[in-house]
Amino acid sequence: MIVATLLWSTAGVVTRQLDSAGSFEATFWRSAFNAIALVALLVALRGRRHLVVTLRTGGPVLWLSGLCWAVMFTAFMVAMTLASVANVLVTMALAPLVTALLARAALGHRLPARTWGAVVVAGAGIAWMYAHEVAAADPRQIAGTVVALAVPLAAAINWTVIQKSGKHGDLLPAVLVGAIVSSAVAVLPSLPLAASLHDVGLLAFLGVAQLAIPCLMAVAAARSLDAAEVALLSLLEIVFGVTWTWLGAGESPGAHVIVGGALVIGALVANESIALRHSRQRQR
Repeated sequence: MIVATLLWSTAGVVTRQLDSAGSFEATFWRSAFNAIALVALLVALRGRRHLVVTLRTGGPVLWLSGLCWAVMFTAFMVAMTLASVANVLVTMALAPLVTALLARAALGHRLPARTWGAVVVAGAGIAWMYAHEVAAADPRQIAGTVVALAVPLAAAINWTVIQKSGKHGDLLPAVLVGAIVSSAVAVLPSLPLAASLHDVGLLAFLGVAQLAIPCLMAVAAARSLDAAEVALLSLLEIVFGVTWTWLGAGESPGAHVIVGGALVIGALVANESIALRHSRQRQR
């Protein structure tokens, strides 16, 4: 799981090395290479027949999950080209709390007091970041952070739909559906394609090594780890991602991002740590 977060975290620093690929073209190439890699990996792991049968019989849940993945893939790359890496990663870290709130509304799940407290603290952190961007009147940062919000929202919808349907079978092909839809949606806005071979090579790396491989690794790790452990380890992507971008692209986070990010990460760590401790106490 730690290796998966390390691979995920390379997106920011690699994106900053692009020469000419715009937001939608970067999305197109990354999602296209992700789809190619996923086909190869899923055929190797599951077999071609299993993949075809799953896509045919997956039903509405698989396809809706695929649409959610498409939103996440597209919004992530567009946000990365508009806002700072730290802003995007901190905003994406809201996914567990947004999921908890949506599950409360759609599934009637009761939220413990610690989760409500985490929602309030994390919300304050995001509000602090937004207030600074609005005060600085930086339209690109504001737009990028707003677009980044689509990632935790789509992730929350994805998980809630799966929970509500009661389907917990093989939904890895939904990631493939998301990659195909994302590349198809992004291809027209990205015409005429202007990315250099240098850019295409970097985006191929993002599609294969930053996305397809670590997604499968995370799914495998989740079979052995508690949900709280997965959530905690996933936060390493923020630490790694901000560090890589600082060292490799000279993009250091502002004080407002550090303060807001500390509130968000602190709330998540406290919430998931308590959940993990309670889970282990119940097991004993």
